Amino acid sequence: MRTRIAAAVLALAALAVPAPAQAAPGDGSLTWSVSPSGPKGPNGRAALDYKLDPGATVTDHVAVTNHSKQPLTLRLYAHDAFTTAGGGFDLRAGNATPTDAGRWIRLGRQQLTLPASSRVVVPFTLTVPADATPGDHAAGVVASLVADTTDAAGNRVSVDHRVGSRVYLRVTGPLQPSLTVTDVEIQAVTSWNPLRLPRVTATFTVANTGNVRLGGTPTGRIEGPFGLGTRTTTATAIPEILPGGSLTGAVTLDSVPPLFREQLTLDILPAPADGRTIDPAPARAVLEHTLWLVPWPQLALIALTAALLVTGLSARRRRKARMRAALAAAEKRGREQATATLEKEGIR
Repeated sequence: MRTRIAAAVLALAALAVPAPAQAAPGDGSLTWSVSPSGPKGPNGRAALDYKLDPGATVTDHVAVTNHSKQPLTLRLYAHDAFTTAGGGFDLRAGNATPTDAGRWIRLGRQQLTLPASSRVVVPFTLTVPADATPGDHAAGVVASLVADTTDAAGNRVSVDHRVGSRVYLRVTGPLQPSLTVTDVEIQAVTSWNPLRLPRVTATFTVANTGNVRLGGTPTGRIEGPFGLGTRTTTATAIPEILPGGSLTGAVTLDSVPPLFREQLTLDILPAPADGRTIDPAPARAVLEHTLWLVPWPQLALIALTAALLVTGLSARRRRKARMRAALAAAEKRGREQATATLEKEGIR
């Protein structure tokens, strides 16, 4: 059998009071959590959140709790965070070398053996390099357990079960909040029922091109020539995007009048992910895209109506022509009969 490393499973505490985290290997009887802590135990913080100057150092703690009824040995480390394509908060693989905030964290211990139903508080320091770039940096402190299993193909697989606590750091200096919208793809669904107007879905990429973690609410607007047939919708708010990260979003507009050449406008007003005021305030991210919506069902209905109208008019003209021909024939027969009658009377 071959051995390979499977993708890691990661749960990062985001609640004030973290629940027992990832069920780990085997029968699922191993569970543990990592949470922000004071020297004596968890203190209810949602995340490890700091604002520091370049060169500054802070000392803090995490509590690692074994919720299982058996001992548990865990690897403890810090790593850089990133935004997944679906908008999740995740960490780089444990065997990679951190290059950002994960590299600035030094843990008091790298391995823990916890008795059943026990907790250990681990101190750590976060030291910001003197040349650190201003803005937001994100990482996580992780307790990891690698378990061996076998996949459906019979390969031996090592799965890294990771549970962690988020670390948010804002390095003082000029802030540059900025989102950019790119890579728009349009899908229009048109029914052959001419009374049902098309549904348009725009899928796009939102990238954080600044140095502040941001969220926002996308708005989509489609308008035809001269502003006719305008439709507007507001999509679900996007989650936080870390600096340098991106995710995929979508807006859907129903009952869009098909007016041939139309203009789609995607508009996102960025919002601070942590709710704190940003100076300067972020500018809107706007992207315009031209699309064509040809009203095929309506054109087919118009063509059918026109064909029926032409057929009806033609039939009417034919009926009138036949009627005129019949009247002319009747008049001719009447004249012929009258002439014949007069001729007979003249002979008598």
